Amino acid sequence: MKFFPLWLFLFLALHLAAITTGDSLGDVQFLYLGFVGANLSVDDTATITSNGLLELTNGTLDSKGHAFYPSPLHFLTPNGKVHSFSVTFVFGIRSSYLSMTRQGLAFVIAPTKNFSDALPNQYLGLTNIVKNNNSMNHFFAIELDTVQNVEFKDIDSNHVGIDINGLNSIQSHTVGYYDDLSGSFHNLSLNSGNAMQVWVDYSGEAKQINVTIASLEMEKPAKSLISSTFDLSTVIQETAYIGFSSSTDEIDSRHYILGWSFSMNRPAPKIDIAKLPKLPRNGQKPRSKLSEIILPIATTSLITAVGAGIILLLRRRMLYAELKEDWEVEFGPHRFSFKDLYHATEGFKNKNLLGAGGFGKVYKGVLKSSKLEIAVKRVSHESRQGMKEFISEVVSIGRIRHHNLVQLLGYCRRKGELLLVYDYMSNGSLDKYLYSIQGKDTLNWAKRFWIIKGIASGLLYLHEKWEKVVIHRDIKASNVLLDSVMNGRLGDFGLARLYDHGTDLQTTHAVGTMGYMAPELICTGKASPLTDVFAFGIFLLEVTCGKRPVDHSIEDDRAVLVDWVLKHWREGSLTDIVDTRLCGDYNVDEACLVLKLGLLCSHPFTNERPNMQQVMQYLDRELPLPELTHADMSFDVLSLMQDESFDPFTLSSSIGTISSISGGR
Repeated sequence: MKFFPLWLFLFLALHLAAITTGDSLGDVQFLYLGFVGANLSVDDTATITSNGLLELTNGTLDSKGHAFYPSPLHFLTPNGKVHSFSVTFVFGIRSSYLSMTRQGLAFVIAPTKNFSDALPNQYLGLTNIVKNNNSMNHFFAIELDTVQNVEFKDIDSNHVGIDINGLNSIQSHTVGYYDDLSGSFHNLSLNSGNAMQVWVDYSGEAKQINVTIASLEMEKPAKSLISSTFDLSTVIQETAYIGFSSSTDEIDSRHYILGWSFSMNRPAPKIDIAKLPKLPRNGQKPRSKLSEIILPIATTSLITAVGAGIILLLRRRMLYAELKEDWEVEFGPHRFSFKDLYHATEGFKNKNLLGAGGFGKVYKGVLKSSKLEIAVKRVSHESRQGMKEFISEVVSIGRIRHHNLVQLLGYCRRKGELLLVYDYMSNGSLDKYLYSIQGKDTLNWAKRFWIIKGIASGLLYLHEKWEKVVIHRDIKASNVLLDSVMNGRLGDFGLARLYDHGTDLQTTHAVGTMGYMAPELICTGKASPLTDVFAFGIFLLEVTCGKRPVDHSIEDDRAVLVDWVLKHWREGSLTDIVDTRLCGDYNVDEACLVLKLGLLCSHPFTNERPNMQQVMQYLDRELPLPELTHADMSFDVLSLMQDESFDPFTLSSSIGTISSISGGR
C-alpha cells in the first residue's frame, strides 16, 4: 500500500483545493474556503481577488460574469435519473450606494460554461430575449435577485427563486428564514451588504428541491425557505457544469462568493466561516484624515476674508436658491437639491444638452456623490395652483418599476422652475434612429418590432397593472428612449396624470403634441387611456413608415401620416409605405399587422379603439386582428378635424356602420 506524504495533505488543506472522488459514479465532493489558487473557469468580469474572494462582477455597469468548476460532472444514474446532490455557498452583494444594488446572482447547473450570448441586466448572464424559457437550455438555477422584473413576474425586489431553462421562476419567496423555535418568518435583505449562506439540496429519489438561506453566523434552519417537487432528470443532461452567474445594470453592484462546497449523494461539506475571506467595505470610501485637517484651515481662511466671503456666500445662495414649502417634507427622499443637479450637469452647459422642446430642455448629468448618470428636465412654471397635487403625482410615479418605463427618480423646485430627474438612457431617443441621415444608425425591423412590443407592455402596465391608472398624455417617438441594450423605454412623465381605478376622469386643458392628440382630447380636454391608445397608434405608423405624424412641408395626401396610410390600405399597397431605410429587409406580415393596428388604435371614434390589453394580444398573435373593411375606414382625419360638428364620441353616418371592426375583440 502506498502512502501520501504528510506535506501533501497540509498543502491541500492550506490551499483549499477541490477534492473529488469517482465522479463517473456520481460520487464527487469539494470544498472551497476562499479561492486563492483555485482552478476555476472564469469569464467576462469574474476574477479571484488577492484575498481569495470570487468576484463575479466588479462594479462595471451593464456587465456579467461567470465562474464554473472546471470539469463537467456526471449527474445521471444508469437508469437516467439525476443523482441526489447538495450545495452550500456563502455570498455577499456590495455597492457604492448603501442599501442599493441592482440585479443579482445565481447558482447554476448547465450543459455548457459558455454563456457568451447571454445578456446582463435582468437576464443575470444566463440567457437572452430569444432563448429565455427555451427547453433546449437544459439549465437549473437558484436566483438571488434584487430587482422586481415585471416581464419575469418576479414577486418583489428581494427574492430567491428556482429557475428552469429561464428566469420565470417556478417557485420563489422573499429572502429570509424560519426560526427553529417559534417557526416565525424573519426577513433578510440582499441589499444589506452582509454575507449570507445558502443551502440547495436535491433528492433524486423524492425529486424534491429544497432551498434554505440564513445569516452567516447561523446554523442551517430546519425548515427550508422553498421546497418544490420537480424531476430534474427532465432538465439536467448526463454531464453538466456547476458554478455561478451574475450581472449588473445602471448601479455599480459587486457580487462575491466567499466559500463553496458541493457533494453528490451525501451532504455538502460544512463551510467553516472563520476561514472565509472578508468582504470589502460597503458604500463609498470614508473621507481621508487629510481632508479633515485641511477643512478647518480652509474655514478659518474664509472667515478672515469676511468681506469677500459674504459676497461669495450671497452669490452662491442666489445661484442654488430653491423653493421649498412645509408640505414637501413628506417627499424629502424624492427631492434633489438644486446644487447637486447644477454640479451634475456642469451648470446646465449646452454640451450636456440632450434635447429641447415646447415643454423644456433635457440635460445629461452625473451625480458627484454616487457617479450615477441622470437626465434632468427643466420645465418652467409660474403658478403654484395644484403644485402639491402635481408633486405628489411625481413622487407616486417614481415608485413605478417596469423594464419598459424610464425610472423617474425625483424632482427639484425653484421659483418659476421645476426640474424632473430621470435615469439616463445611453442610446438616446428613438426618433434619432428613425430620422437619422446616417444609415449606420437605422434600426432594423426586428429591433423596431421589439421596441413596439416593449412600449405596448409599458403602457399596459400604466393603464391596468399598477396600483393607479396612469395616463401618459405625451406618447411619441422622441419620448421613447433606448437603454444600453437597445431596450425601448417610455419616458418623460411630466404631463402624466394619475387616477384611482374605476373613477371618472377629470377634464383639464388639452396638452400633448399635435399629431398625436386624439380628437376628443382636443375637443374636450379630457385625457383617458384611450387618448394614450390613439397616440400609440400614431407611434406605430411612425415607427413602421419612418415618417412624422404631420409634415408641414408637403401639401398633398402625404402631409397627414394617418390619411397617407389609409390611402395605401384602401389601394392594397401597404408594403409601399414601409420605411425605405429598411431596403425591403423586413417581415411583411409583422409590418402589415403593425400598420393595420396603428389605423385601428388611431381611429377617430373612441369606442372603436382597442385597449392596451387587446393591443398586446394582437401583437403577440394571441388574438387575430379584426378585419378592416372600406366601410369601417371611409373617413379622412384632416377633414373630420376641420368639421365643427364632428363628435368623437358618436358614430357619424357619413362614414358608414362600424360594427365589423369591433368583431373579434
